[in-house]
Amino acid sequence: MEKMAAVILAAGEGKRMKSQLPKVLHPICGRPMLEHVIEAAKSICSEIIVVVGHKGEEVKNFFADTVFYAEQKEQLGTAHAVMQAKSLLPAKGSVLILCGDTPLLTAETLQGLLQTFKETEAAATILSARVPDPYGYGRIIRDASGNVQKIVEEKDADSKERAVTEINTGTYLFEVNYLRRALSEVNNDNAQREYYLTDCIALILQYGGIVNTHLLSDYRLALGVNDRLQLAEAQQLMQERINRQLMEAGVTLIDPKSTYVDAGVQVSQDTILMPQTFLKGETRIGSGCVIGPNTEITDCRIGDGVVIRHSVATGCIIADKVTVGPYAHLRPETELKTGVKIGDFVEIKKSSLGSGSKVAHLAYIGDAQVGQDVNIGAGAIVVNYDGQNKHQTIIGDEAFIGCNSNLVAPVKIGKGAFVAAGSTIARDVPEGALAIERTQQVNKDGLARRFLEKKAAKNDESRQEKE
Repeated sequence: MEKMAAVILAAGEGKRMKSQLPKVLHPICGRPMLEHVIEAAKSICSEIIVVVGHKGEEVKNFFADTVFYAEQKEQLGTAHAVMQAKSLLPAKGSVLILCGDTPLLTAETLQGLLQTFKETEAAATILSARVPDPYGYGRIIRDASGNVQKIVEEKDADSKERAVTEINTGTYLFEVNYLRRALSEVNNDNAQREYYLTDCIALILQYGGIVNTHLLSDYRLALGVNDRLQLAEAQQLMQERINRQLMEAGVTLIDPKSTYVDAGVQVSQDTILMPQTFLKGETRIGSGCVIGPNTEITDCRIGDGVVIRHSVATGCIIADKVTVGPYAHLRPETELKTGVKIGDFVEIKKSSLGSGSKVAHLAYIGDAQVGQDVNIGAGAIVVNYDGQNKHQTIIGDEAFIGCNSNLVAPVKIGKGAFVAAGSTIARDVPEGALAIERTQQVNKDGLARRFLEKKAAKNDESRQEKE
């Protein structure tokens, strides 16, 4: 049975990145650039082989057993890299070869490449592009009839060949038997003393195989990332693509240029993304929401009709019609049920709040289970940490927690209970009870003036010392 396998070249050191991180693991829109290449290749290939080299263990650790690996211990050229994967290639079928640093290639592009390859019964089809500045790229050289004659690298090209603007993108489809034969005969007789995959094209032509090209409609899709400038360019182009897809799907972006959405994030129609909104990871957002401005959401599940302004949320589940912010911080394992209101300067961590509950402002809720229709006043603190362990607080339905209250966990506040403002509660409060814990207030007539006078005198002394 014929198969189609992909060989992705990811062994290079990437010196120009000037980074401890392997080049192919640098993220673009939230995913390593190599992951983008793998996902595109999966659209037409049943097996993915990644050729690793420099810091290959880090690449293997990231992708684990989702792909196959071949190792290129010495970087002696692109053909040499493919040779390392030779034993993993299918006995019959086709081989897609890509570079691990071309993250903008799309499934549609590769499907077009495959269609050209099949329709022309080619031995090899090259993904080519016409670029305004071909410097540094291998050129597609054609004969007088327009047939592919060879690919010549920049350093090996003469002045006439360097003037050619059709370039080799480094992506190919080969019939596997032609590829095997060419790999066994390719040599390193060139300026770099490397084994070029491009030389396999000339060999296949000598064998009588059909070699043609599939021309990209937009050359930027084949952008290779070799330094931080190109990384930023690829990030911008992919972000434009993602934002365009969102708007085409019915999402409003007030200012697309200041809206940042990772690959894989899902947003439903009629949601509005305000400027300086960052949606990261595996975030899912329902319909009719307003997100932002100045909001960062990572790995969250958000329902319909939610409003989140000037806030940060990570690893949360947020149900329908919840409002959050401004200036709230929702930490991992927070769950907000329908209609919850979280106001300004509220932090919530590893807690669940029932439907209709409110934490309007200036509060911290950690390791708590809060029931329905609970009101938590300004300045309320759940004291969940004793210096060694975290403890849980349970607040029943319809309870009222007054301003500037401290709930010292572990503690339970019963259904409909009322905690008076300024109380520090360290014991359970029964259902329907009023809890007050305050020291007796003492007023000392005339004493305030004495303290104020002392303070003024101290300020005078300090001023005189400075003079």
